[in-house]
Amino acid sequence: MLRLQGCIVVADALHCQKDTAEAIILQGADYLLSVKDNQPNLKKDIEDYVQDEQLRKTMETAATNEKNRERGERRTAYVTSDIDWLDFKSDWVNLRCIGAIKTRFTTKSGISNEWHYYISSKALTAEELLKHARAEWSIETMHWLLDVHFGEDFCRVQDDNLQKILNIIRKMVINSLRVFRGKTKSKRPFSNIMLHCLIDPMFIFDIVKCLN
Repeated sequence: MLRLQGCIVVADALHCQKDTAEAIILQGADYLLSVKDNQPNLKKDIEDYVQDEQLRKTMETAATNEKNRERGERRTAYVTSDIDWLDFKSDWVNLRCIGAIKTRFTTKSGISNEWHYYISSKALTAEELLKHARAEWSIETMHWLLDVHFGEDFCRVQDDNLQKILNIIRKMVINSLRVFRGKTKSKRPFSNIMLHCLIDPMFIFDIVKCLN
């Protein structure tokens, strides 16, 4: 039902399915799909390749660094279009490249690493993989905020229009809190500010003033 021609569809592991990939290609678009344990054989092949230091050196790389308060993040992307060795290549329509992103977190507690693996019907550069994956993560972050602070996943409203209205209102609240924290340079978590509003409704006016 979506007009996808010329687009690249980025989706998490839930949608890493052969039928989904085929449907995207039939619409004239490309896919970038996260590979996790629901595709165990595909994930293992990609993981074994990427985790081999000699093979990883042959992959194109790009990296970004971000710091948020006391937490630093370094994301390094690896991509290759040399995938003739991949046992399951023919199972995925138009598969052109595989990739991985290593995220290195640095906090007061120490250093930790996370790996994410991908397949794509487009021969992506390492910079493009970072860009598209980051865009998908930003959507996931918003969903996480809505679920944590408003229990959106547990909402049982069945009317489509009312669902959309509630979603818009929740996002307006989240964005208002962001503006408030930015202008007041507050480090209070959203949950703390929202609780303050419940206890003292007049405090809401302080937040509204920051929106002007």
